[in-house]
Amino acid sequence: MGLIELLLLSVGLAMDAFAVSICKGLSAGKVTLKNAACCGIWFGLFQGLMPLIGYLLGTRFAGIIDRFSGWVAFIILAIIGGNMIREGFSGAEEESADFSIKAMFPLAVATSIDALAVGITFVAIPVNVIAVSTLINTVFAVCVIAVITFAISAAGTYIGGIFGTKYRNPAMISGGIILVLIGLKSLIQSLIK
Repeated sequence: MGLIELLLLSVGLAMDAFAVSICKGLSAGKVTLKNAACCGIWFGLFQGLMPLIGYLLGTRFAGIIDRFSGWVAFIILAIIGGNMIREGFSGAEEESADFSIKAMFPLAVATSIDALAVGITFVAIPVNVIAVSTLINTVFAVCVIAVITFAISAAGTYIGGIFGTKYRNPAMISGGIILVLIGLKSLIQSLIK
């Protein structure tokens, strides 16, 4: 896998995190630099960490990871999305969105499960960008994935914040539906394999 493929892969992996970041921005309303950095760091860290873990686990556990990744992502995102839909219909205003570890950790895990499987593919299709060892190439790849996801997630948080102040309740409902659909997509893709 060359640099162009790695960049395209990185952007593709970041799309789930981007959608969730928009939802976080929607719920925050007025997004601060701290909010955007929080989303960027959480999602970037996990999108980078999971492929490295997948690579280190290798193909030994690929079947188990593939078998349950869709269900795990679906359950987590359906719970979070369902809660957003409920909040949107209740009309209750909250001071700010929850960017705590309790709120961000499950989102970061749910959006990065597919990256774990990508890391396993690095064993079969090695990254070849730097003319050194396979491990260094893989570490370079996960750093690229993390940085791109950080940037895209931070931007998504700001985009959500722009729309969140004016259209908070409909946006919360839409954001919740999007999260549920992302989880459903992950589940369907895992069942089709």
